[in-house]
Amino acid sequence: MKKFSPSCQRSYIGICLLLLLLLSASCSKDAADMPDVETLAHKLIPIPFFIELEEDVFELTAETTIYTTNLSSALSSSVDQFVAQMRRSTGFGLEVRTTDVLPTSGYISLELLRSPSSFLGEQGYEIRITKRAVTIEAATEVGLFYSLQTLRQLMPAAVEAATVQQQLWNIPTLVIRDVPRFTYRAAMLDVARHFFSVDEVKRYIDLMSLYKLTHLHLHLTDDQGWRIEIKSWPKLTSIGASTEVGGGPGGFYTQEDYREIIDYAQARYITIVPEIDMPGHTNAALASYAELNCDGIAKELYTGTDVGFSALCLDKEITYDFVEDVIREVAALTPGPYFHIGGDEAETVLPFKYVEFINRVKEMVKSQGKQMIGWDEVAVANVGSEEIVQYWLRESNAQKALDKSAKLIFSPMEKTYLNLRYNSTITLGASFNLLLNTQRAYEWDPLDLLDGVLEGNILGIEAPLWTENVSDIKEAEYMAIPRLLGIAEIAWSRERDRNWEAYKRRLAAQKERFEFLNINYHLSTLVPW
Repeated sequence: MKKFSPSCQRSYIGICLLLLLLLSASCSKDAADMPDVETLAHKLIPIPFFIELEEDVFELTAETTIYTTNLSSALSSSVDQFVAQMRRSTGFGLEVRTTDVLPTSGYISLELLRSPSSFLGEQGYEIRITKRAVTIEAATEVGLFYSLQTLRQLMPAAVEAATVQQQLWNIPTLVIRDVPRFTYRAAMLDVARHFFSVDEVKRYIDLMSLYKLTHLHLHLTDDQGWRIEIKSWPKLTSIGASTEVGGGPGGFYTQEDYREIIDYAQARYITIVPEIDMPGHTNAALASYAELNCDGIAKELYTGTDVGFSALCLDKEITYDFVEDVIREVAALTPGPYFHIGGDEAETVLPFKYVEFINRVKEMVKSQGKQMIGWDEVAVANVGSEEIVQYWLRESNAQKALDKSAKLIFSPMEKTYLNLRYNSTITLGASFNLLLNTQRAYEWDPLDLLDGVLEGNILGIEAPLWTENVSDIKEAEYMAIPRLLGIAEIAWSRERDRNWEAYKRRLAAQKERFEFLNINYHLSTLVPW
């Protein structure tokens, strides 16, 4: 062994220390540039069925190409949406190619499984991300669409930007296998109390699609406004749409507008569920047509917020002609399987007449090839396995529906109503002597709310946003975000995988994404933003 003099030893040690220092600095720089893989992966909402992390990243670059073996029109639409956003924020070309032969690295592949997967089902997907590539598989186009929403969330939040951002675009290496708990995961937007434009509804649809919601229930008619054109009854919009809560200008969707909303939603795998509320909540119709009133006198237009005072005249046959015409026109415009008839708070209608009305209207809906949904009051009528009851208020009604084999949508007011105020210091929204903070909107489960209910009895979960006190899309965003994300996770993820302590950290990780998307969200003090 070569020996060193003391002076040489000191020089050698100094050189080693210098090298170690330089190496340490280099490693520190690499560590600083390397994103926290666990942080990148554990910000997903809803939380996936299965996730396994690895300790590396796939870097999206200007050379990254997207490959698919079968670019159907539906898949093409999903890929186009994804690529358009990636191009806006990254500036990369992200060429899309159809091929069976993949390169060795630097690509994202999307593949429809040639044989059905019993595990993935209609809406599930699998993502495998290595340092070389991103590989995505699903049994259907909708599964691939949801996989792309997950991929968006795995990327830095700046991917949502409207302009090119100069940064690294790293995605954590991992495996995700994901399937939803319920196939019906919904939000409701009340466009009757305050009117929302086509573009505002599209904005709400965009927010829903990012978190894998499947249905948008549009509350199209109420005492304060009629919002959908009915060609056989034109005064519903010329008169009934002319105002809103507080006396604003109101508005309505032409049938072309409504089709535009439907097409936009369908491209994001969201089904529109139209609601024509009856026999109550009908003052806008009663003001439009005198003959729908028992005394033959048209009502005055209404701009307040009371409920329960209006009802169609159920003793007149013209009322049923009117209802049938409306159902026929709206059903013909709506490709989805559901038609919501409302049925709530008909406080001036005698019980036996109410049951007769719901039974008759149920058959009208069925004759148009649609499945009837009604608020939980309709459970007193002859509902069965072909009908859906939306549980919002009375457990006794939900139990009746369960006993009659009707499917249930869970929208318990104290857990899901997004118009409720977050806390006592906030004036936006309704109080109803109830407050709904972000934690309370997350910490519940439908199986805990009703004795004897099984998952097979539940169609899904829906979060309604009533708009007596919400006048535009920015206020709607504030009331919905972040509570709607909690509802989305309850509807998608298994109960055993959910807990508030982990969720609130994942929710906090969404803050930067909200800001790039210019969302007017509530900064809950319960969340470590």
